[in-house]
Amino acid sequence: MFRIRKVPDARAPSNRTAVAEAQAILRAQFPGMAPDDIDALPGRLEDPFTHRFVAELLVAEDARSHVRAAAVMLYDPELAFAFLDMLATTPGASPGRGTGGALYERVRLEAAALGAKGLYFECLPDDSETSPDPAIRAQNAARLKFYERFGARPIVGTAYETPLSPEDTDMPHLVFDGLGRHDLPDSERLQDIVRAILERKYGTLCPSDYVAEVVGSIHEEAYALRPPRYKGTKTVAAPAEMRRPIPLIVNDRHDIHHIRERGYVESPIRIKLILDDLDATGLFVRHETRHFPDRWIREVHDARLLDYLKSACAEAPEKTSIYPYVFPVRNATRPPKERSVLAGYWCIDTFTPINRNAWPAARRAVDCTLTAAEAVLGGAPAAYALVRPPGHHAERKTFGGFCYLCSGAVAANYLSHYGKVAILDIDYHHGNGQQDIFYERADVLTVSIHGDPSFAYPYFTGFRSETGLGCGAGHNLNIPLPETVSPAQYIDALDQALERIGEFRPDYLVLSLGFDTGRGDPTGTWSNRPEDFRRIGALIAEQGYPTVLVQEGGYRIRTLGANARAFFDGLAGGLGSAPCPNAAPSRTANAPAPRRWRTSVRPEDPGRIRALVAATDRFSADEIEIAVELAQERITLGRASGYHFLFANRGDRLEGFACFGQIPGSETSWDLYWIAVQPEQHGQGLGAEILRRVEATIGRAGGRQVFIDTSSSPAYASTRTFYLRQGYHLAAELADFYRQGDGKAIYAKALSA
Repeated sequence: MFRIRKVPDARAPSNRTAVAEAQAILRAQFPGMAPDDIDALPGRLEDPFTHRFVAELLVAEDARSHVRAAAVMLYDPELAFAFLDMLATTPGASPGRGTGGALYERVRLEAAALGAKGLYFECLPDDSETSPDPAIRAQNAARLKFYERFGARPIVGTAYETPLSPEDTDMPHLVFDGLGRHDLPDSERLQDIVRAILERKYGTLCPSDYVAEVVGSIHEEAYALRPPRYKGTKTVAAPAEMRRPIPLIVNDRHDIHHIRERGYVESPIRIKLILDDLDATGLFVRHETRHFPDRWIREVHDARLLDYLKSACAEAPEKTSIYPYVFPVRNATRPPKERSVLAGYWCIDTFTPINRNAWPAARRAVDCTLTAAEAVLGGAPAAYALVRPPGHHAERKTFGGFCYLCSGAVAANYLSHYGKVAILDIDYHHGNGQQDIFYERADVLTVSIHGDPSFAYPYFTGFRSETGLGCGAGHNLNIPLPETVSPAQYIDALDQALERIGEFRPDYLVLSLGFDTGRGDPTGTWSNRPEDFRRIGALIAEQGYPTVLVQEGGYRIRTLGANARAFFDGLAGGLGSAPCPNAAPSRTANAPAPRRWRTSVRPEDPGRIRALVAATDRFSADEIEIAVELAQERITLGRASGYHFLFANRGDRLEGFACFGQIPGSETSWDLYWIAVQPEQHGQGLGAEILRRVEATIGRAGGRQVFIDTSSSPAYASTRTFYLRQGYHLAAELADFYRQGDGKAIYAKALSA
């Protein structure tokens, strides 16, 4: 048994191990290859600009996560072709069977997903004239026979096999695999592709006149694919369309956990209703649930909580539920010993019971979610764990809200061993479990859209001011919304959440999926209908992140199935239009990251503001600290500070910002306190764009005029000119205001109503 996964980089511990093991296989199987080329593999994965190729490493791992085969594929997005640089299995294994064969099929699938109009690679010749050694020739023939099964054959009629030196033998063929849907390109495009291969891959070996000779030999109608040579081979189908069935993992033991008390809405019928609607879509393929060791749960939950849940559930009376009713608010360091009283030590509410079946049902839900995570690691663009009981209210040391184990957090932590992870919680209630578990971590971003804790469970978490601690500062985003929210307002909040996730650039996404934002849900107050869920699913899928979906809430029986079906219709359509299925957009884009705008102030912003303002080389140390203090005051006091911010970011870099606020005592006048951009952005229009956005914000708030103070000294001449060009006029000038010879120039602009 093995799995095949993409290794995006060598930063995460499991990825570093996989890269090292892949390098060992490549060294063993390609002893003549320059060691530096293999050593450079980690850098090639993260730096497409230097090598002018996007590099992808695919590995086949056994049950113990040891690499048994590895492939390196290069992709040129401009010429839209893929090049299989290397494919090798552990010594002694055949590349044409088992692991190696499955790995090549996955390479073809990845090439098709990237949009490649053909996969190219090199194979040594299988004829006696160019491969005189019978033993080597037999190996070459076996490889070419294997690839011919996929329709991949050498391109003949060019000088690609020309020896670099007269004594050279076994010069490789250039082999073309049309992926079952593409023909050989025209001569001009093939020339560009061959030039790219020879210059970028063999630039140190092939002199320019040799490259010119080979490229010049490519003439229309003079080249073709070699006719099939190996009879009796079974042809392999073309790669499947990228709208593949979504792996569906259902908790087959969920119904043992059935609380029959009146008003307990988290009932087994929820799963049946969702399945009834989803089974008719044809979008899913069922996967068997695998069992995973407890260590994955213990990495996110306190071991004492797990021990309590396991033993208390096992000891609970048959067909009886124990509800927490005493809570240790006075002395949490001295837990009681009686099981029924101890429930309150670990639980956050009075309606989440302990009974015989709570633990086994919750434990199975974790296995389902980890099975979905495995499917995503294995290449599925998305996988759905349809589970109950839900999990997103279970914190590291507590359970509650119908939740016992935070399945989504367990999956996110599992995936974090292979790359960066973002959690997006779209349940009506705050995902306090995920927030608590990852609050001081920077490798997992947690984002939650939910009802404001002033009226919505769990009441004590989910505030905007909760942004993370320590190295996790800035890695938790809460978007609390009021009781009445229109679908359009909800989409605006989702856009904000996806924007923050885009800045984080995760390798994987875990979606805590709640349908309790639907109209009429007994636990919610919002009004999303099926058409709204369809749009929500599409927007999330269009981001292109490999996604594990974990079922959380959703309790209105009449509409639950329809809402779920609409969501997954949208999700499936979005997967088809995603920029690169099964890859974060940042991995395949040669263009720089898009500019992002936001108004929230994060803990890391004061430091970034200090660096930006200092980089302009226009402000004194005191002025720089004032800029920092304004941001810190906004973080501390929120809107009560009176300071508003606008940030322009590109990736993790702050490109520009503005700070503004309403003048105390005035109903219509506002001050622009700060506006600054990075030095390289001067004259590029960013400052003007920031100012336009600030003015629009002020206008929406009822402001009718903006005032800006600056220095009248010669050093600020360009700043004053900038304000004049943006429609401001000099309203007043106070001589010697800052110091002798340095006055204050006050500029003003009236805003249209």
